[in-house]
Amino acid sequence: MNVLIILGHPGSCSFNHAIAETCITQIINNGHTVVFHDLYKEHFNPVFTSFNNENDKDVEMYSNDLVNSDGIIIIHPNWWGQPPAIVKGWIDRVFLPEIAYTFEEDENEKTVIRGILKAQHAIVINTSNTTDELEEKIYKDPLETIWGNRVFKFCGIANFKRMNFQVIKDSDYNQRMVWLSETRKLIDNYFPKDETR
Repeated sequence: MNVLIILGHPGSCSFNHAIAETCITQIINNGHTVVFHDLYKEHFNPVFTSFNNENDKDVEMYSNDLVNSDGIIIIHPNWWGQPPAIVKGWIDRVFLPEIAYTFEEDENEKTVIRGILKAQHAIVINTSNTTDELEEKIYKDPLETIWGNRVFKFCGIANFKRMNFQVIKDSDYNQRMVWLSETRKLIDNYFPKDETR
């Protein structure tokens, strides 16, 4: 399988980076291929200016990687209940009509949207400094809605899993090792070892 990993965290020594490295290593160990983009390191421009990307080689590269992926993993912190702007800009500029979804007419000649991404699985791993009680009972967990219902379901990926590690600011080394172990198990569940290799 060809797995696309998108990382959106500005700190090179962040726990988000440790999660990304764990995912990369485990996927490769399981016999799959990884396409990895660290959006901050690559200086991805998140500003959407036009639906016409014919002359934008950067967006063309990201779009091709998205279209050709069998699985997608997004890693980012929870900032104000949203992805960082660079990740939101990646969605805006890359998840375009005829790339991630298309418009069709139904039997009643009404326009409907059909997701066209071929990826079978999508995983989002977040870090946050809010507790479960705040996140789910008060804030209503907006990232679950953004990624699960709006982005991936919209684009045709029904098999979605989101994992949130919290509270980061209070975590120690041992806790983070437990979280990385959980990450490896998650990868094994969705991208198991390829026994044909």
